Amino acid sequence: MYQKGRAWIELNMEHLKHNVEQFRLLLPPGCALMPAVKANAYGHGAVLISKALQDQGIQSFCVASAAEGIGLRKEGITGEILVLAYTHPEQFGDLIEYHLTQTVVDGNYAKQLQNDGRKFTVHVGIDTGMHRIGERSEHIDKIITIFQLKAFQMDGIFTHLATSDIKEQNGIIFQEAQKRAFSNVIAALEQQNFQCPPIHFLASYGTLNNTLPALKNGAISPSEKVNTANSDYNRHLTDSIHTYGSYVRVGIALYGVLSNKQDTLQWQNCLKPVLSLKAKIVSVRPLYKNESAGYGLQFISDRDRTIATLAIGYADGLPRSLSNQKGYVLINGYKVPIIGSVCMDMTIVDVTDIPDVSAGGIAVVIGKSGALESSASDIAECAGTITNDILSRLGG
Repeated sequence: MYQKGRAWIELNMEHLKHNVEQFRLLLPPGCALMPAVKANAYGHGAVLISKALQDQGIQSFCVASAAEGIGLRKEGITGEILVLAYTHPEQFGDLIEYHLTQTVVDGNYAKQLQNDGRKFTVHVGIDTGMHRIGERSEHIDKIITIFQLKAFQMDGIFTHLATSDIKEQNGIIFQEAQKRAFSNVIAALEQQNFQCPPIHFLASYGTLNNTLPALKNGAISPSEKVNTANSDYNRHLTDSIHTYGSYVRVGIALYGVLSNKQDTLQWQNCLKPVLSLKAKIVSVRPLYKNESAGYGLQFISDRDRTIATLAIGYADGLPRSLSNQKGYVLINGYKVPIIGSVCMDMTIVDVTDIPDVSAGGIAVVIGKSGALESSASDIAECAGTITNDILSRLGG
């Protein structure tokens, strides 16, 4: 099948490599990347991304489900694959067959794994305030009971910070409270003479916000990491491993963007976007004054126009909320508004006065066209959502 017949994704693997190198320079010794490649690697293609990361020496990955982990194993991905969420007991055998590491989502789930009778490799989730998964951090006795179970090879313990992307004081206070709660659990386990497994609690925002504010102004060079004159940076590197954990579960930032436009711009000198999204122009035609375009008479032209139909729609991941001039694409270096409703597999745009537009041309949804660039965070802002949502919904 011709890959560029309708709409397609282009990946810049050099940008991915750059982002990995930047994170490695930001992290202290002993802390490794555990990239989140769930949701088809945030729409980038989990197998392609994971193979590229594996070639760069990444040895641990996070996925959302056993099925995602199995898909990676079947394509030759080795190392640790952590299933971050629930796996149904009917699939427990898959965890063993495909050497997947399962999250213990709470005390009751630990008993289900124990009652299965087989031995599982696990990371124990601790709920410190996200209230999504994990045994509650104040339930120290229950957590100790989990660690006493013979069904587990304990390879990790983790929590998830709920406000690491919030710069306001309430978010910072809440995050610090979560960290203290997690540290209290670790201390309690050590007091009971359990050898604490590797810990992790930082995702993209937590990792970036742990770095020096000065580093946000530009990319890090390898020389900075060993520059003894850079005392602030050396103090950053020699922070206790408990500041970062044994792993960081970097997700959205690994792909060169952050969850909103402001944060993406703040880190644009350090991180480079990996994904571009493009679509074919399938038809160019006139739209006369007082005629409508698309479903429901939602756009009625106030003058004679030229419109173009693109081979992409909401089934391909283009949000329907971009309808009626809320969103745009780039064509021939111009910003072109979406008119009418985004359809399931087609979208109409207004190309009046845009030169050299013809069927067979290319519209850029995410990426560069001439001197203009539209980022995934730009599209998210227009759609009233976050970048993660835009990227992860992109079709295969």
